[in-house]
Amino acid sequence: MDLQALISSSVYLNRQIEQKKQIFWSNEARIKNAFVSLDVELAEMANTSEWFKVWKTHRGKSDTDKTPRETLLYEYVDAMDFYLLISNLKNWNHFVLDSEKDLEKIKHLKKEDNLDKQYLALKRMLFDAYFNHSGESFNHSWRLFLKFGLVDFGYTEEEIEAAFNDKNKVNLERQDNNY
Repeated sequence: MDLQALISSSVYLNRQIEQKKQIFWSNEARIKNAFVSLDVELAEMANTSEWFKVWKTHRGKSDTDKTPRETLLYEYVDAMDFYLLISNLKNWNHFVLDSEKDLEKIKHLKKEDNLDKQYLALKRMLFDAYFNHSGESFNHSWRLFLKFGLVDFGYTEEEIEAAFNDKNKVNLERQDNNY
C-alpha cells in the first residue's frame, strides 16, 4: 500500500473542499474538525459492520448496490481518509509512513472474536492524541485501525488502496456537483 500517495490524495481532497467551499479557518479549527470527522467515520464503520450487535444473527449493513463487505470497506476508507488528513495536519506523517514496513507483521496478528475492547482502545488513544497532543497515542490508534482493516475485517492492502482511490475520486466529483 502506497501510504505516501494516499496521504497526498487526502490532503489534495481537503484543499479542494476548502477552496471550493471557501472555508477559511485556523489550523486548530481544522484539526478539531478532522478529529470529529474521524470519530464519526469510525462510528459509522462500527455501525456498518454491526459486530457489537450480539442480538443479531446476520450482521453487516449494505448499500443498495454493494455487498455488506464492500459497504464496510467504503466506510473503512472514509475513516482512513481522516486518519491521513490528521497525520498531515499534526505533522505526524512519519507515524503513518513508518507503519508501512510493519504491515506484514500487522497482518499476522490474531483476529479478534469481539472487537468491542479493541474499538474502545482505538478511540481512547485517538482522544488522547487530540487532547494531550500525543503523537504516540495517534500512532497506536492508527496501527489498531490498520489491524481492523487487514486482520479483523480481512481486507487486502490492494482492496483498501483501490477503495480509497475510488472513494477519493467520488468525493472529488461530488465537489464538482455542489455536494
